Amino acid sequence: MKTIRRLIYGEVLKAVAFVTLGFISLFFFFDFVEEIQSLGRHATAEYRLVHALTYVTLMIPSHLYELLPIAVLIGTIFVMAGFAQSSEFTILRTSGLGPWRALKTLLVLGLGFVVLTFAIGDYISPVADRTAQLIKARYQGLITVGQTGAWLKEKQRYSQYAVNVSALDSDGSMRGVRVFEFDSKGFLISLVQAETASYSADESWALQQVSRTEFPVRGTDTARIERTQLDTFRWPNQISAEMVSAALLKPERMSTVDLFEYIRHLDANAQSAQRYEIEFWKKVFYPLSCLVMVVLALPFAYLHFRSGGIATYVFGGVMAGISFFLLNNVFGYIGNLQNWQPWLTAALPGMIYSLLSLTAFGWLVLRR
Repeated sequence: MKTIRRLIYGEVLKAVAFVTLGFISLFFFFDFVEEIQSLGRHATAEYRLVHALTYVTLMIPSHLYELLPIAVLIGTIFVMAGFAQSSEFTILRTSGLGPWRALKTLLVLGLGFVVLTFAIGDYISPVADRTAQLIKARYQGLITVGQTGAWLKEKQRYSQYAVNVSALDSDGSMRGVRVFEFDSKGFLISLVQAETASYSADESWALQQVSRTEFPVRGTDTARIERTQLDTFRWPNQISAEMVSAALLKPERMSTVDLFEYIRHLDANAQSAQRYEIEFWKKVFYPLSCLVMVVLALPFAYLHFRSGGIATYVFGGVMAGISFFLLNNVFGYIGNLQNWQPWLTAALPGMIYSLLSLTAFGWLVLRR
């Protein structure tokens, strides 16, 4: 069995690496062509070819995370179908590779791809994507969303805050910050406006060039508004840099831990977290799709191919894999609109395709 596993693992790894390299090269080319067009538009901002190459290179981990399961499917189908066409799999079966042992062998290999996908998506891709966005912002403008920027809420013991961040600067600092403070009854107490703000190590923001406006408590005899100009102002809060990035950038670019912390923050401040909960569970279940892919590929080893018929089966398997990813995205949008359970929305496509794959595998084993 050690020799059989070494044969299968070696062939699958080579095929997956080849398919992945092809996909990454294709996406690298498309991204680079798009960035070449940006060179002329941002020439005055000193956006050069080396910056475009750096940006495109930093986007590779994000593409790798998205493409790895489909590359696993294509590579594994190609190897399994090739074994079936050349009758090698028949020889392996006579050598002791039973159906359940073959399934176990591929599942162990699939677990390796699961760990790799999780590591790329949780540790490498978020850092690389954030760095790429900041590099682009340095030469092409600030990172912002909509006309007013991002809005966040912070609930503390005696007050609650509504925070508006207009944009992120190239070094990760915030621009155009407004902090609205309300009392326990919902009345506006103060407004702090700052040109820039940065994160401090003691769970606070350091605001620069601050204008603070205080409003009188309702019910007082004299109505007055006090305005103060400050060079710096420290505002203690629990809104981290990742939370601000989540509001300004795409949530699927965040790590699982950062998404979980942001969901807790939204729940604590009575804000809707449905979209982020779905993305969180998709981040949890997405690496497991590699297991679905290897299970989907195994039935191809039990097919009997005529000369030249392998391409049709491989194409059919690839289309089935693509339909899985389309269904995964569609379920995400439908679950968000229909307010489905987030974990079920993320897990259902994998459960459906796993059931179909195991059914096809069992039928082919019993029939063959």
